[in-house]
Amino acid sequence: MCLILLAWRVHPDYPLVVAANRDEFFARATAPMDFWSDALAVIAGRDLEAGGTWMGLSRDGRFAALTNYRAPEQHLTGRPSRGHLVSDFLTGNTPAPAYLDQLAADTRAYNGFNLLLADGERLFWTSNVAHTTQELAPGVYGLSNHLLNTPWPKVGAGRTAMATALAALPDIRAFFELLTNDAIHADEHLPHTGVPLDWERLLSAAFVRSPDYGTRASTVLCLSNDGMASMDEQTWLRGAARGERRRFRFLLNRS
Repeated sequence: MCLILLAWRVHPDYPLVVAANRDEFFARATAPMDFWSDALAVIAGRDLEAGGTWMGLSRDGRFAALTNYRAPEQHLTGRPSRGHLVSDFLTGNTPAPAYLDQLAADTRAYNGFNLLLADGERLFWTSNVAHTTQELAPGVYGLSNHLLNTPWPKVGAGRTAMATALAALPDIRAFFELLTNDAIHADEHLPHTGVPLDWERLLSAAFVRSPDYGTRASTVLCLSNDGMASMDEQTWLRGAARGERRRFRFLLNRS
């Protein structure tokens, strides 16, 4: 993912709400969100080149999501796919703290990443760039291709819009509205991450548009106090054309 907005234990009826955009090259083979045939308890999209995923949920309420850390000068070829950090957690049964302990020894093997993990009771953020792990208190969080709550323009604007959109639940249209915001932010507010200025401008929008690279999926996830999970995904094609819209509603297995 390249923008994750998350409300943790903020809404009285929905302890976890996520609105996220995945930005990627359109040429990269991808399967849309669905229950996996080889892991029936997992619902997620899938990277068909490396086999992992960027965000997903399991039927027992395990949630995971990932963003890459944008630092071109630090990127090394031949590193393992970061998407397996998400899929390995979702397909396993290790509690989030133990999974993070196991991962700690291997984080240097990967290019820079941020990882969000929830096991139904607790929510964590970790980064192999910040070299830290944090259990998150109730609040609204934003994550793009830097660290948690880094005040990039689209992160700050997204967090504000996310907090407002919560009031409309169970109506989720406001979440998709904030995810399709394609406003480019002023140069003086842009970060300097090592990519050319024209790319900094392009990537400053919540919804990214370009001929070969852009937002490919917008996803809204809501978990309610009664154990109901809802996941809605709008896929996007070249030219920001609407692709398939998928909706899933199912009861979590918390036994």
